Amino acid sequence: MAVEWSRKKKRWAGLVAAAVVAVAGLAWFKPWALWVDETVHEALPSASAPAVTPTANPGPSASAVAPVTVARGTFLSHEHTTTGTAEVVRLADGTHTLRLEGLDTSNGPDLRVWLSDAPVKEGTAGWRVFDDGRYVDLAKLKGNKGDQNYPLPTDVDWSEYPSVSIWCDRFDVSFGAAALARV
Repeated sequence: MAVEWSRKKKRWAGLVAAAVVAVAGLAWFKPWALWVDETVHEALPSASAPAVTPTANPGPSASAVAPVTVARGTFLSHEHTTTGTAEVVRLADGTHTLRLEGLDTSNGPDLRVWLSDAPVKEGTAGWRVFDDGRYVDLAKLKGNKGDQNYPLPTDVDWSEYPSVSIWCDRFDVSFGAAALARV
């Protein structure tokens, strides 16, 4: 009887341990995120124009200064199929914003938007290079689909980071990346 009771305890302990591992695994991997899309439709931000001092030969007014795309790239797929474009846009006040347009990638746990000094490589060779050198973590990805904006820090020279990655920080892998080329 004592041996039988001991076996039952071991079975229950094993089942409880398996359940704990399964729940922890689900919480860590979040597989349901692959089937849940988050779509964002942000307009390009407008910034207040800098003050203009009147001159004898006035040019276009500062209020007429429109945002200007200064760099652009097209996303390549890495761990997950990723399409769309990334643009660095200079706003009227001189600040810069990273704009993702037409982004379409898989959702996942802990997705971030990174500027990186790593080159964009196609295929599996490019999956894990973006954290090898210098990078700037701009923010959590707002949505895996649509148009969205990420203000660039004023103390960062964005031109030193020629690539953008949709980076899964949980698994240290790029979902997709774009090489930024000046326009």
